[in-house]
Amino acid sequence: MQNNKNHVRFYPPHHFVFYPIVLLLLTSSVYYAVTDENNQKIWLFISAIILIIGWLAFMLRQHYALVLQNRIVRQELRYRYFVITGTRFEAMENLLNDSQLFALRFASDAELPNLVQKAVSEKMSGNAIKKNIVNWLPDYHRV
Repeated sequence: MQNNKNHVRFYPPHHFVFYPIVLLLLTSSVYYAVTDENNQKIWLFISAIILIIGWLAFMLRQHYALVLQNRIVRQELRYRYFVITGTRFEAMENLLNDSQLFALRFASDAELPNLVQKAVSEKMSGNAIKKNIVNWLPDYHRV
């Protein structure tokens, strides 16, 4: 069962295949840059290229996935809040930061309206909101 302590998710092809390979290649190229004095500049160049490729892959994968996920979470919250309360969520949404909004997605329908009010009035952090959720609504489909 998903909860506050186990909701982090890994993407195995990136976290356990691609990044370890990039780290291994980077470590090897740095090693050769230090030990192979005749080709040191080439190995430093290769090290820089591998580092840039790894960094760009991480940043692009994270950026695209998270931007889309954030839009979906906002739309889901707007829809759920409207269905539950009959009022639009945008007024409340403008009073909450991203961390608060994303934490609210784990609240059950029964808890959501009161937790939104409490988050706004008490200026709760995202982690505080998560800790206040009694009936955790798992999100198994997020990136």
